[in-house]
Amino acid sequence: MELRPDGGATAIAFQLAPGHRPPDWPGDGQQQQAHLDFAVADLDEGERGVLAIGGRKPEYQPSTRWRVYLDPAGHPFCLVSGA
Repeated sequence: MELRPDGGATAIAFQLAPGHRPPDWPGDGQQQQAHLDFAVADLDEGERGVLAIGGRKPEYQPSTRWRVYLDPAGHPFCLVSGA
């Protein structure tokens, strides 16, 4: 799967990794392979979108300026206020 902005040449690609063990947020027992931050104009609206497509919001949130989520495979990523 690829994420590519409209008309953009840059893409972020993802692939299935059999046997992958997702990191244990907020622990550090399993290393993260990558971490993405996405800037959004409205954190609440962004959260609704993330949850609607299968993301999860862990209980531990380290800041009010950004929010941590887990994708369906358990990889953490953040929505950051200020787009």
